[in-house]
Parts: sequence; structure tokens; C-alpha cells
Amino acid sequence: MSARYSARFALMAGLFISVFLLSMSVGRYPVPVSSVLKALLPMTGEGELASQVETVLYRVRFPRVLLGALVGAGLSCSGTVYQSIFQNPLVSPEFLGASSGAALGAAFAILNGFGYRTISLCAFITGLVAVGLVVLVNTRSRINRILGYLLAGIMVGSLCSAGISYLKLIADPNNSLPAITYWLMGSLASARREDLVFAAPLILSGLLFLFLMRWRINILSVGEEEARSMGVDVRLVRGGAILGATFVTAACVSVSGVIGWIGLVVPHFARFIVGADCRRSIPASILLGGALLPATDDFSRMLSTSEVPIGILTAFVGAPFLLFLILHERREL
Repeated sequence: MSARYSARFALMAGLFISVFLLSMSVGRYPVPVSSVLKALLPMTGEGELASQVETVLYRVRFPRVLLGALVGAGLSCSGTVYQSIFQNPLVSPEFLGASSGAALGAAFAILNGFGYRTISLCAFITGLVAVGLVVLVNTRSRINRILGYLLAGIMVGSLCSAGISYLKLIADPNNSLPAITYWLMGSLASARREDLVFAAPLILSGLLFLFLMRWRINILSVGEEEARSMGVDVRLVRGGAILGATFVTAACVSVSGVIGWIGLVVPHFARFIVGADCRRSIPASILLGGALLPATDDFSRMLSTSEVPIGILTAFVGAPFLLFLILHERREL
């Protein structure tokens, strides 16, 4: 890697670390950065932290901030992979129905009064099932593969949306309905250590898989014919990339709810900084997404006395950005 790109990655890594420390520090109970460093790296300072500070950092903020970084990194990486293999700059992790499938599973679990961990598990499983249905439909179709994925994803997403609407219709308006609605808006407010234990291994293993596949995805992004001429098994690489990105997306949505736009916007920032080469854009999107979502969550915590769901804030940022892409799309995107 050239010195130019090394410097850019160093800046992105510095941004990620800075946002992480700042997110641990800010909130309704401010904690000095020095205390955060002392908590994370005990050798950086002397003395013990007050019990109240330890409770805020270890039990409240650390699970939330770390989970936000993992979800942001996972959705951004998945978006980069989808945009590369489908050669479309407007594709996002919701493209194949993983988010809508996970939302349907979570709504069903909430309606039936399941526990928090069961809700996450149902969301994760139904997200994978939804994409599995998309892949199954596409393998049986005779049209262009990429177009088949698009149409099957729209079909499955519509079915899941209809199912969610029906569950909301029959839900108790005083209990289940508010919980379903809030979950669908996406939030990290209820993040806890159990969520981190459940989601972290899934997200990290998926990210590692996609990171190791980045050069194969890079070859696939130049076109199917060129990839075949280089000896790449297009179906195997595309299937593996879709599986990995879907796995990560379902794991993220299962613990955070539906947080849109991160997987659409961040890959464009990554390509703007390091170029379209997946060997660089995938790790760049991981760092940028891991910084952007916790930063957005900081605003959701501080904007008002009652937290604004983070999905609303990302939509406020993402929708104008999508309009900008439509009006000023460049050839290289």
C-alpha cells in the first residue's frame, strides 16, 4: 500500500478511536476522557474510578458504543460488498430483504411476548431465511442474475412489509404496538452486554470472512466475463459474498433494529477517500461506518430529553445524500 493510502487509513483509524472515546465520554452524565482512558487502559492513570463512573462506563456506555461501532462497521461493509458485486452504487444492505425479514421476525416475537434475547434470535433467523428465499427464487428464474436478485428482493421485501403491517394491525395498541414501532425505527438505547455477547462474534466473523474475500470481490466487480477470463468462479464468489454480507446484516439488525442509509452512504465516502478497489474500500468502510454510527448515536442521546431513534437521524442524512447521488452520479461510481 502506498504512503498516500497508508496516511488516509491512519487518519480513518484515528477518527474511529477519537469517536469511540468521545462517545464513551459524552452524555447526560459527562465523564472526562482521562477517566475513560483509565477505565479502558488502567496503566494510563493512577487511582480508582468512582463507583458511579464505573457503572456508567462499563454497564451502560461500553456495550452501547461498542455495539454501535460493530453495527455501523457491519452495515457499511455489507453495503460496499453489495454495491461491488451488483455493480450498482444505489444498492444497500436492505437490497435482498435481510432487514425486512429480520423486522418481521422481531415483530412476531414482540407480539407474542418473547424475551429480548429471543427477539434478537428470531430477527437474525428470519433475516437469513428472507435472503435464502430470494436466492432460491433467483436460481429458479431464467432472467439475468442481477435483475433476478433485484426483483426477488423487492418481492420478498414487500411480503415481509405486508406481514409487519398485519402484525401491527392486530397488536395491542397499549403494549405490543409501541414496542414494534420503536424497534422498527432502530435504536441502540436498549443495548446491553447480552446483546454484545450475542452479536459481536457473528458480526466479527462475518467481517473477517468478507475482508479475506475482498480481492475476489474486487475481481468480480469488473464484470462477469472479465472475472471468468481470470479463472474466477463467479457463482461461488458471488454466493459467498452474498452469504457473508447477509449474515452480517442480519446480525446487525437483530440487535439494533432497522437502521437505514448507513450501508448506502458510507461506501460512497470510502470510495471517495481510497478509491473503488475493494482491497481498500472494504476496510475503509469498516472504519468509517464504525465511527459514523456511534457519532450519530451521540446526537440521538443529546438532541432532546427523550432519545431520538437513530434510524430517524440516519434517514435525515441519507435521503439528501441519495438525492445528491441521483442528480450528480459520476461514471466511476
